[in-house]
Amino acid sequence: MINIDFLTLRDFFEENIDFIIGSRLQKIQQPTRRDFIFLLRNNGVSRKLYVNINPQMYHLAFMTTEGEKRRELVIPKHPPMFCMLLRKYLEGCRIDDARVVDHERILELFFERSDELSQKRSLCLCIELMGKHSNVILYDRESSIIIGCAHNVGSEKSRYRELQGGLKYIYPPSPKLNSDIPCLYKSLDYPPSFSVNDILDDYFSKIQEGINVREKKHRLLAIVQPKLKKVKNSADKINTLLKKRDNTEKYKLYGELLTANLYQKCDYQKEIEIFDYINNRNIKIELDATKNLKENAQRYYKLYNKSKTTKEKSQSMLEELNIQQEYLENILYSIEFAGKISDLKEIEEELGLDSIKPQKTNKQELLKIQINGFDVYIGRNNKQNDYIVSKFSREEDYWFHTRLCAGSHVLLRVNEQEPDEKTIFECCKIAREYSSAKQPSKVGVIYTKAKFLRKPPASPLGYVTYKNEKEILI
Repeated sequence: MINIDFLTLRDFFEENIDFIIGSRLQKIQQPTRRDFIFLLRNNGVSRKLYVNINPQMYHLAFMTTEGEKRRELVIPKHPPMFCMLLRKYLEGCRIDDARVVDHERILELFFERSDELSQKRSLCLCIELMGKHSNVILYDRESSIIIGCAHNVGSEKSRYRELQGGLKYIYPPSPKLNSDIPCLYKSLDYPPSFSVNDILDDYFSKIQEGINVREKKHRLLAIVQPKLKKVKNSADKINTLLKKRDNTEKYKLYGELLTANLYQKCDYQKEIEIFDYINNRNIKIELDATKNLKENAQRYYKLYNKSKTTKEKSQSMLEELNIQQEYLENILYSIEFAGKISDLKEIEEELGLDSIKPQKTNKQELLKIQINGFDVYIGRNNKQNDYIVSKFSREEDYWFHTRLCAGSHVLLRVNEQEPDEKTIFECCKIAREYSSAKQPSKVGVIYTKAKFLRKPPASPLGYVTYKNEKEILI
């Protein structure tokens, strides 16, 4: 990763100097303690100057729409104290002058405002982009007294330069000059048409998006993985109970055998030995010594009915748990597959974690590729998978999905011509690729016409049943 150097900051400033000087600071926002947004307006044009003082990616740039979207900046309801301080002194003021300090990664913006006594007061907003020492500082230009800092620097942190309200602002120690230092942003592979600002905004916003994606993935995994573990444990317990305690058929057999042997008059005994005509052997059946043979037969029939009801309920619960497990496994796959913040926000909406009103999925959000002249669409999460099945697919389109494996729904759009076997096979390979299946094992990919898909009522997003399917091992 490149870092902002003096030459880059100087080139950025010279490129934007005509807009910066004379612009009015209309709004100040501070999403986090290390992020600042300054809305500047000049000659009818508004631009957002973004300043990041994170030690790992300190930079500044006028944000483009795409850059702002990648950064996913969330403005807090209650701004930090330093943000309130900047608003008090600078909002609505015009930038009278600005400069980059020689051989320093420091940009100074100078403002003139009237105080409570209507006297002119000159202030400086100092943006220092210096690694772990990056900071935003407001000080009085005439007295050099600091009014406030984004973060204070006490004597325990620096023996040479303390920064906090009430102290005098001084520049950092002069660096050792090296005329051979290159302008680092020029080493990036961007087209000549890109301005310095475009390069800074695009380069750093992509880095921030990557960090945001990793952090959001981590948060979502921390939510979904425990849920999946709980569902699996519940399913395992039910399966174990069904295997250990499934006496349904035994109770039914005992009831029938006792009913068939009522003639023996073996009442009020602890057990009876009778011939099992179904399995062709003699067996012993435990009896309740306080009951006659007929009452014991009725007891076993009651146990049979109770066991049958319990088994049916358990199997129904197991089916629901299996559907839920498949759904959560698909969400896990979607989280791991997601490469953009927008994909993860759809997963948040699906899980009910996003307070913003859910947006409708559209065709443009689907991943689209072409195979042998056919359009193929791929869902990147359950929301998009559901859109493919419920709204986007047409009856004659082909649907593909890995069997017994979480993955994307893949749709082959059929217009006039039917796809040949080679195209079908290529789509199966795509479904295999966009799944949680691990190489190099073979995986079954099922496909069928979209008209044979069905979404059961109240089923989770992306869940479908199908018929008339075919399978290819990939």
